[in-house]
Amino acid sequence: MNKKPLILVTNDDGITAPGIRALIEAASQFGEVVVVAPDSPQSGQGHAITLTSPIMFHKVNLFDGIEAYECSGTPVDCTKIAKHVILKDRRIDLCVSGINHGSNASINIIYSGTMSAAMETSIEGIPSIGFSLLDYSFEADFEPAKHYATLIIKKVLEKPLNDCKLLNVNIPKLPLSEIKGIKLCHQGNGNWKEEFQEGEDPRGQKYYWLSGSFIQKNEPEGSDLWALENSYVSVVPSGFDLTIYSAISNNKHLEI
Repeated sequence: MNKKPLILVTNDDGITAPGIRALIEAASQFGEVVVVAPDSPQSGQGHAITLTSPIMFHKVNLFDGIEAYECSGTPVDCTKIAKHVILKDRRIDLCVSGINHGSNASINIIYSGTMSAAMETSIEGIPSIGFSLLDYSFEADFEPAKHYATLIIKKVLEKPLNDCKLLNVNIPKLPLSEIKGIKLCHQGNGNWKEEFQEGEDPRGQKYYWLSGSFIQKNEPEGSDLWALENSYVSVVPSGFDLTIYSAISNNKHLEI
C-alpha cells in the first residue's frame, strides 16, 4: 500500500483565520496534514525570522483529526520549526501556505509572509505552493479558492514540478462559475503608491501609519495581473534567485 504524502500547512494570517481552514480541507483529501502556523496575524512579515527572542509552539485542537501547532514566531519560523523540530525525522512531501486574505500577485510576493513561508520550504527542496484570494474580508467566500487549491495540489502531487519548487497562486474574487480557469504566468509589474498617515497619541507623541494604493500598469497578456483582471487563476513559477541574468553581461564595466 502506498504511503500517504505528508503535507505541511501554514499561513501568515494566523492559525484561526478562515483561509487556513479551507486550505486544510483541500489538502487533507490527498495526504496526512500537519499544521504549523502563527498564533497571531503576521501579514507583511516577508522572510523575517526571529533571532532576539525564543520561539515557542504548542499543540492545539482546532481542526478535527488534524495534528496542529500554533507558533509564536513568523511564518518562516513556523516552517523552520516544522521541518527541523516537529517533523525532523520525517520527509515533507508538500508545503502549502494560505489561503491568504488578499493578493500576493506581482511585487506583493516580496512582502508576503504567506509566500515567504512557502519559499523557505522550497529552499529546502520541498515542493511548495502559496495560495491567495483577492479578498481582504474576514468573511470572504473561500469556496472558489478551495476548489482551485484542490485541483492544483492534486496536479502537483501527481506530477512533480519542472524547473522550480515554488508556485505563487492567486485566485480572483469571483463566484466559481465566473472564473475562467488557470493560467501559468510571469510576475506582473505593479507597485505601491505609499502614504504615511500622521497622528498623535494621548501623550502627544507623533506616530505614522503606513497606507497606500496598488498601482497596476497596462499589463501584457501573460502576467499574473492580466490573468486576474481577466478572471483567471494566476500561477507563477517562482523562486529565491533574484538575479537579473541579462545584467551580468550588460554591466561588465563594473568589473575590475
